[in-house]
Amino acid sequence: MKPFTSSLFFAAACMQLAAFAAEPSVTLNVWPGLPPGDKPNLGEEKHDPQEMIRGVVTTPTIAVYRPEKAKDNGAAVLIAPGGGFFQLSMGHEGADVAAWLNTFGVTGIVLKYRIPTRDGVARSLPMTQDAQRALSIIRSRAAEWGLDPKRIGICGFSAGGEVAVNVLSNPTTRLYPPIDEIDRAEVRADFSLLIYAGGILKAGVQPPALNDGVVFTKDTPPAFLSVSQDDKGAEQTVLLYLAFKRAGVPAEMHVWGEGGHGYGIRPGTAPHTTWPARAADWLNARGLLKPAVPSSEKSANPPTSP
Repeated sequence: MKPFTSSLFFAAACMQLAAFAAEPSVTLNVWPGLPPGDKPNLGEEKHDPQEMIRGVVTTPTIAVYRPEKAKDNGAAVLIAPGGGFFQLSMGHEGADVAAWLNTFGVTGIVLKYRIPTRDGVARSLPMTQDAQRALSIIRSRAAEWGLDPKRIGICGFSAGGEVAVNVLSNPTTRLYPPIDEIDRAEVRADFSLLIYAGGILKAGVQPPALNDGVVFTKDTPPAFLSVSQDDKGAEQTVLLYLAFKRAGVPAEMHVWGEGGHGYGIRPGTAPHTTWPARAADWLNARGLLKPAVPSSEKSANPPTSP
């Protein structure tokens, strides 16, 4: 497969903006009932489901966006939007990203995780539980959806990057008690895309240092990292890269001269808007876009609800 190019990305970007209007193939609840540790009647969710969610999310979901059957290569990415754990950027850090992944054959799965933070538990524990459960759901349905269970990645933006880092740091430790057969499937990710990840530094510590819970080993999956120098949290991405390097984890980092924070995936002419093209090159170079299952053997049907 030939390397991806910026020009191809910009063409794909136009396609993905048009595709954004499309509905997901299926939307599933992450939990069969009340999520672990939650109480009923926490508040009301207020949102445009394709742009921004504010208020309280008490029913986490995954929205599955499938590529055209002819392009489908069996890889999938769970997408954790950002929003500081008080809102969720479901458009340019969610559905738009799924549509972009679809252009080169990857299934994009947008996670609507719980917000805001919950009293009495670690800041990002509920969101990480949602992500782990979502990964187990995806793996449990891999055969049905024609996915390669060894090519299921996670992509996190800002606060969603914190969720993704937590998943990488707990590849075998489920952060909630198993509740059904779905939880027999693994919670690990096979690769990661960490875009201006935030919330992973120790508070009030100088020089800056990663939280104690951020732990990588030689078995941590490969990572792609992107951030802009004028992002106030840029040092977090740099420290993540160094932690990957010290652990012997294959990682690629791009630091753009400008762009700030929270730009997600949008076509443009500034260098930072080309991060998706570089991410596609990286996925391609690592062999993550090669079909693992002959198309004739894949299910001809889209995902269906239980």
